[in-house]
Amino acid sequence: MMLSVRDLSVVFTDRGEPFTAVDRFSLQMDRGETVGVVGESGSGKSMTAHALMGLIRRSQVEVTGSAVFEGADLLTLPRRELRRYQGKELSIIFQEPMTSLDPTMRVGKQVEESLVIHEKLAPGERRARALDAMALAGLPDPAEVYRRYPHQLSGGMRQRAMIAAALVLRPRLLIADEPTTALDVTVQAQILETLKAINREQGTAILFISHDLGVVKALCDRVVVMRQGKIVEEGAADEVFHRPRQEYTKLLVASRPARKKLRGGGGDG
Repeated sequence: MMLSVRDLSVVFTDRGEPFTAVDRFSLQMDRGETVGVVGESGSGKSMTAHALMGLIRRSQVEVTGSAVFEGADLLTLPRRELRRYQGKELSIIFQEPMTSLDPTMRVGKQVEESLVIHEKLAPGERRARALDAMALAGLPDPAEVYRRYPHQLSGGMRQRAMIAAALVLRPRLLIADEPTTALDVTVQAQILETLKAINREQGTAILFISHDLGVVKALCDRVVVMRQGKIVEEGAADEVFHRPRQEYTKLLVASRPARKKLRGGGGDG
């Protein structure tokens, strides 16, 4: 078992009153597996991802439970030890690359950042590794994109740059937090195909977080449905989408608009 999360809870305190954002979330993932976490906005999906990545300030929030990744509990590791895992063994793709990428840095240098932190490489080696990751993420002409700034790229290319930055150290687990939300449907399909290829060819496990059930259905083996911080249903993707057991899941599935099948490719807009 690569990842075993048990009773993960995230509790904020607002004006002396506790608010539970994630309530006893449990999940197990094997190597190379793709798992989707779905639910409406505010259901606790992204907060779960941030807790697993150690991106929540513990001084402001109480995080309890366990998240054992390859034998180490990510929730109790000292900050210095946790940094050895962040970006190397597990990595995250954020929702909006225009706010996640530094507008003052060239794209290639941002893809290299994890290499600077975790590997002792000569500049030429870092550049070569970054170009390989950019090609893996499906960026056309990686050497040219390497020199550009984020504002010079389309939305789809910026998201691919984020994927490249997340993959440059070949993590065992990739957490994708709403990575296709800001993209049009054609580019969404292209990003999904890229993630499928990464999972198939690299064996990277993917925890895919989205409110878009159609996107999750196209990518994931299993699905976890969240509501108000809690898991309300979990199972194989086909079972959850075609034979949901819980009333909330039935309503969620029924609310999904029908999509026309995409034909052809289209630009990476």
